[in-house]
Amino acid sequence: MSSTKHFSKDFILVVIGQIISLFGNSVLRFVLPLHLLNITGSAALYGLVSAFSFIPMLVMSPIGGVVADRINKRNIMVGLDFFTGGIIAIFFLVYQQFNLVVLILIVLVLLYGISGAYQPSVQASLPFLVSEKKLVPANAIINMVSSLANLIGPVLGGILYSMAGLRTILVISTICFIFSAVMELFIHIPFRPMPQKNSIVHILTGDLKQSLTFIIKTRPIIGKIVVIIALFNLFLSAILIIGIPVIVKQVLPLKGFNTDEMLGYIQGIMALGGLSGGLFASTASKKLKVQSVWKLLLIGSFLLLPMGIILFLPLQGILQYGIFSVCCFAMMLIFTLTTVQLMAYIQTITPEYLIGKVIAWILSISGCFQPIGQALYGVLFESMKHFEGLLFLGAAIIAAGLSIYYKKLNKQLVSTTNEKIKP
Repeated sequence: MSSTKHFSKDFILVVIGQIISLFGNSVLRFVLPLHLLNITGSAALYGLVSAFSFIPMLVMSPIGGVVADRINKRNIMVGLDFFTGGIIAIFFLVYQQFNLVVLILIVLVLLYGISGAYQPSVQASLPFLVSEKKLVPANAIINMVSSLANLIGPVLGGILYSMAGLRTILVISTICFIFSAVMELFIHIPFRPMPQKNSIVHILTGDLKQSLTFIIKTRPIIGKIVVIIALFNLFLSAILIIGIPVIVKQVLPLKGFNTDEMLGYIQGIMALGGLSGGLFASTASKKLKVQSVWKLLLIGSFLLLPMGIILFLPLQGILQYGIFSVCCFAMMLIFTLTTVQLMAYIQTITPEYLIGKVIAWILSISGCFQPIGQALYGVLFESMKHFEGLLFLGAAIIAAGLSIYYKKLNKQLVSTTNEKIKP
């Protein structure tokens, strides 16, 4: 990994704050749906709740992008982390007094909504904290932070959940969010206030329209990339989010093993794959080419094939678990490399005054298919018991087709790589 000594103090504080904040977020997003699956035993309800809780992220992301371009990004990070810590503290105090399913849904909705508003500020701050030449390694580090948090969160979340229960998880998460907010108070991100002569509603609609026009008409290559990512979220990301917990807890014959812990381990393995991808992207940034992303996506698609095939074979549960783990590790490594390259590419061809809003649209549009996929796969996994492997095989074929389509965009990628629109 590129040494952080080559980056500014403010960037390093952003990284540290992300580690602490995302740790708490990772633990909660793993434990709360798992707790819901444990108390209901319903894959369909698990998928539907996961899907509905994801919707606020899609709504808040564009708004967060507008705010990120008009308000000091440091203040946004600090305020949202304090707010998240307060939400978890309140949930800790009242969760034993009300309907737990409803409360978990409410908390997940708030967490995803906050994340949707938070992430554009983080991503939009990078061009102000690092030079253009360092955008790829900087994005790689931010992705590694996310992967590291996801690595520690699910593993410890599964262990703590099985050993100490939900209350301990809530206390740790609250402390993490508050500590992160305090640390972020010391970050300085260059900020130039934009003139605000119109009403808030007019500004919001105008900014959103301007950035959407940029994506669709000025830089249509971004729009095409977003559509491909959205479809990958529908058919690939969603099957991992819903399928892995269902497979580990309800399908694989893991007798003698604590399935909560085993699920935490495989989630950690996936995060380790993301961390490895970030390390590779950071050290080999000069060798990575956005035109070769289609090859990575195609390899990732093919990794779904063994995951589907082994479910039809009379193998030991722990061996099936091992194959799933290896495939998930490799997929996350590949998709992290893809994300780092695409994000750096989009940041490079987007003017600074639009970065926050454009990234917000990307997160929102590409993400809108994920809750649909989660709800769909929740129903499919419940209705196709004993035939779950077919879902992985079908997703592999569709994802491979999308990878081939991405290859056709290479000429447009080359023609816009060195261009940047002026305000």
